[in-house]
Amino acid sequence: MKKTVLAMTMMAACAVSMPAQTVVKHIQDEKAAIAKGVWAGDTYYLSGQLASPVTPADPAKGTPAEYGDTKVQAASVFAKIQAALKEQGLDMKDVVKMTVFLGPDPKLGKLDFAGMQSEYVKYFGTAEQPNKPARSAFQVAALAAPWAALEIEVIAVKSK
Repeated sequence: MKKTVLAMTMMAACAVSMPAQTVVKHIQDEKAAIAKGVWAGDTYYLSGQLASPVTPADPAKGTPAEYGDTKVQAASVFAKIQAALKEQGLDMKDVVKMTVFLGPDPKLGKLDFAGMQSEYVKYFGTAEQPNKPARSAFQVAALAAPWAALEIEVIAVKSK
């Protein structure tokens, strides 16, 4: 009897001291090289977002897509981030960390932090959405897409 009680006590102690395992879920498309985002418990890591074209490419005319300057691209990127978060039951208020990679503005030939910031303030620190994430911004020589002026990734946490 003593051995049984001792064994049960030890098993209970082990169960209490074992940390809960974090559930990880990859949001991905078979065709894409990377996940759109990854859930790790209540935390969502959204992959870097690039702008959508303002004017699509026209193969018949041989004209490339037009993406606009940093401000125009930032407007597109923030809208895409908001939509991606909404798909996961999140919103901009849930963003806790943002990383911004800024390349040269196609029209200026240099970094346009003000162009990005003018769009950022429409989503963060407003009367409707007062939360601001921790943020880092880096100037980079170029991004993977040659037309890209910026790429933004975020980490969001589902509030309980």
